[in-house]
Amino acid sequence: MDIRRRAERTSETASSDYFTGDVTAERLFEAPDPARTAAVRVTFQPGARTAWHTHPLGQTLYIVEGTGLVQRECGDIETVGVGDVVMFAPGEKHWHGASRDSMMTHIAIHERKDGNHVEWLEKVSDDQYEGRG
Repeated sequence: MDIRRRAERTSETASSDYFTGDVTAERLFEAPDPARTAAVRVTFQPGARTAWHTHPLGQTLYIVEGTGLVQRECGDIETVGVGDVVMFAPGEKHWHGASRDSMMTHIAIHERKDGNHVEWLEKVSDDQYEGRG
């Protein structure tokens, strides 16, 4: 058994290479091999979002606070809120973040494949975020 106490974890500012706006991330856990699961609590301030990205084994988001936006490539922007669960398929190109007028926090759960859990792609433009492109 391994207990990770809240006081032992810290939040850090997410990299501007992969996020737009004010985003903080708190790594909750990364299971040791042979397990592959990891979870991160991510808080997006209004208008903040990820870049487009994929996960080799998919990703699940559990919304715990606020109102967010999610979109998969060639799909509509969807609004999500507290208690919603969003599942992206392996390799599905997508982004997620806060709505324009609300912050949003989610727990992101994903698995490693060959040591990798995410492939970062281009940033989401303001036009894409606003549903204009």
